[in-house]
Amino acid sequence: MNRLRLLSLLLVLSLGGCASLDMGKLRGTGDLGLVIERADGAVQILETTGNSLLGEVPGLGDLSHASVVYSRDERYAYVFGRDGGLSKVDLLTRRLVKRVMQSGNSIGGAISQDGRWIAVSNYTPGGVRIFDAETLELKADIPARWGDEGRLSKVIGLVDAPAERFVFSLWDAGEIWVADVRDIDHPQIRKFRNIGRNPYDALITPDGRYYIAGLFGEDGMALLDLWNLDAGVRRILPDYGKGEKKLPVYKMPHLEGWAIAGHYAYVPAVGRHEVLVIDTLDWSLAGRIPVHGQPVFVMARPDGRQVWVNFAVPDNDTVQVIDTRSRNIVKTLKPGKGVLHMEFEPRGEQVWISVRDRSRVQVYDTERMELLKEMPVKLPSGIFFTDRAHRIGL
Repeated sequence: MNRLRLLSLLLVLSLGGCASLDMGKLRGTGDLGLVIERADGAVQILETTGNSLLGEVPGLGDLSHASVVYSRDERYAYVFGRDGGLSKVDLLTRRLVKRVMQSGNSIGGAISQDGRWIAVSNYTPGGVRIFDAETLELKADIPARWGDEGRLSKVIGLVDAPAERFVFSLWDAGEIWVADVRDIDHPQIRKFRNIGRNPYDALITPDGRYYIAGLFGEDGMALLDLWNLDAGVRRILPDYGKGEKKLPVYKMPHLEGWAIAGHYAYVPAVGRHEVLVIDTLDWSLAGRIPVHGQPVFVMARPDGRQVWVNFAVPDNDTVQVIDTRSRNIVKTLKPGKGVLHMEFEPRGEQVWISVRDRSRVQVYDTERMELLKEMPVKLPSGIFFTDRAHRIGL
């Protein structure tokens, strides 16, 4: 066969191979995400390029306090249900791949740095269970036993950390544990005790260095430097509410979406109508910003220029926008009753907001702070985009 005939044959085979693919159905996963339908045990898959809903995946159980992490290729979503269910959802085929009931009551989870392991934090029984991300096979069980009687504690604030570690807090025990899972058959646990009363939520800084647990039982937060575990836990902001009467707490604030602008962090104050400003150079209180109600999520636009805040009842119809340069509120929005969650698109030009009581998801332009689009979703709560797959702690 001469060279010309060989090239012709290769060209025909190449074109035939292309023709066998339905190019209209191919898509990437970088602009996908999902929103939780909390009352129906379902999720709606969405895309942010055209701001549309692609389809529903049902059968995920109790999603009244659900959260999501993604596989490193952004194809699979792992949904943590309140009933202890762990579900694996294929975003491209829009189907439930597998679901396991791994506990009686769970509160969230994380995916390991290498994407191999899915960890779930449990209230009942208290502890962390770790599963194979491919098969959802149980690989490790870490009961959160504490005290002389070996009681089980509720686990909260579970995050992934560099060096194949999971970090989490024990509500009842007032402890932080660091689990090294490089050898999944023999996880190594390091425990830090007496960190403060009732850690209620936690976060890890975007660089993966600091783990910070908020304390519900007392003012302040507990900080652990993951680069220097031997230094132990340090208390920060111990007196931010000294001399003030704490208001009834209608909904626990979340630290997951904490905001960083420059070297300042913005976090919700427990039982107060304030957003606290922390200087991350020395972890001191650098300011307070009065807001409309008790903040739940305090979330930064990806460029750090704005902080968007939603609130607990009875003020959960409101969202306020803080300009981080002036620390002033520059916009107060009224999306409707039941604003539960916000999620910025990866480059921050738009933000999605779930409005549970109106069964709507709204999309806002973040520069003009104006409503662009509204879509019907049955009692929506959490919104999660696939760019989380490449961010520490989310």
